[in-house]
Amino acid sequence: MEQSKEHVLTHAFSQVIYKMHLILRVARILMENGADSDRTAQYIMRTAAYMGIPPENVSCHISYTTIMLNIKDEERTYTRFSKCRTHRVNMFLLSGVSRMIWRAMRDAWSLEIFEQGLDKLQLRANPYGSFMTALGAGFACAGSCALFGCDLPAFFITAFCAFLGFYVRRFCNENGFNGYAGIAIAAFTATFAAVLLENLHLSHTPMLPIVACTLFIVPGVPLINAANDLLNHFITSGMTRAFDTLLIVGSVAFGMAVALRLGYITEFAAVNLSPGEIYLYHPLAAAVAAGGFSMIFNVPKRLLWVVCIGGIITILLRNICMFEFGMSQAAGTFLGSAVVGVIALQAIHWFHTPNIVLTIPSAIPLVPGILLYRFFVTLLDINNVSAEALLNAMRNGIEGATIIIGIAVGVAIPSIFWSRQIQRNKNNQQKKLLASRFVDQED
Repeated sequence: MEQSKEHVLTHAFSQVIYKMHLILRVARILMENGADSDRTAQYIMRTAAYMGIPPENVSCHISYTTIMLNIKDEERTYTRFSKCRTHRVNMFLLSGVSRMIWRAMRDAWSLEIFEQGLDKLQLRANPYGSFMTALGAGFACAGSCALFGCDLPAFFITAFCAFLGFYVRRFCNENGFNGYAGIAIAAFTATFAAVLLENLHLSHTPMLPIVACTLFIVPGVPLINAANDLLNHFITSGMTRAFDTLLIVGSVAFGMAVALRLGYITEFAAVNLSPGEIYLYHPLAAAVAAGGFSMIFNVPKRLLWVVCIGGIITILLRNICMFEFGMSQAAGTFLGSAVVGVIALQAIHWFHTPNIVLTIPSAIPLVPGILLYRFFVTLLDINNVSAEALLNAMRNGIEGATIIIGIAVGVAIPSIFWSRQIQRNKNNQQKKLLASRFVDQED
């Protein structure tokens, strides 16, 4: 066996440029599809381990748009860069890459088979068609509207307006519009449609569709990833993500503000978000919202029901903390997210998927998008608002930021408190898989 190890290590740096190309491709797929920087760094090291490269010979630097990889052998150092051109959320790819790397270790894939696996994975990276994804966006917003206490007509009005806004955003993306401009146009379309339907008096809660119809654009995953990067000392990447999400929220607020001004809607910031029946409708609404967001994020179909249950757990725990124990929304949100994060530690072994695929879609219904939108809409009209309205807007912004931090820290609880144990278990699993390859070579 020692001879086999020496043989593998001797060839660890053969085809090193090709190996670096594959490692950077894995990292780029992760960064472009919703992984945080710490997870990307872990997968870089895991992919290098599969290729037989010792961890002490691998270094990487990750920013929001650039990944740098350095590998050194006894004689020279190799450095390569890769640019991240787009940033979206695709949980199907994240789950697929994770499973593929473990399979490559277990079955001792060649580099060619590994590259073919990446090709196949990216070619079938969308488990839902465009219509189903748009439908998911509609029901994500409709479920969120139900959490605000809407009636049934408002539920379907919200779904229709979000469905329309989602297709407009897709049209803008496909036709080369600036990303932020496309977001503003989509927000305007969805909000203006809700404003027009509000005049038909079809619902007893006509303002709630206006409030909720743009929540499919809320950058929940980038916000959570920004907080995760900052907590894990990826400061540059975290700050860049944070500014990017602020631009997204600002673009949504701008589109909404134009639609509200054209529709002569002046009470947007004062709409009462009544919680309704918190133990009956809220769990169902949370399941619908989590399932809808999961379709937007391309969560594998086999995991949709798991994420829906996760959404129910987070909302129920938040409500119990808020309405039974008098905690703040931020504290209740933190506890709900933390419990789901801890449960996911065991669930990832049942469903063979990264915990991010289970925790983030489950927690997305908790993201206070409406508070952030109210804050920015008020700022855009700052010359016409009273001191009291401005103070309320500041309160909304601070509360929204606090809730987001609570979600990010909650879902990151496992990596904060058990990171060493989790990493130790994964390293032991890697060693067993790699050791089995040495045994096979001896045979």
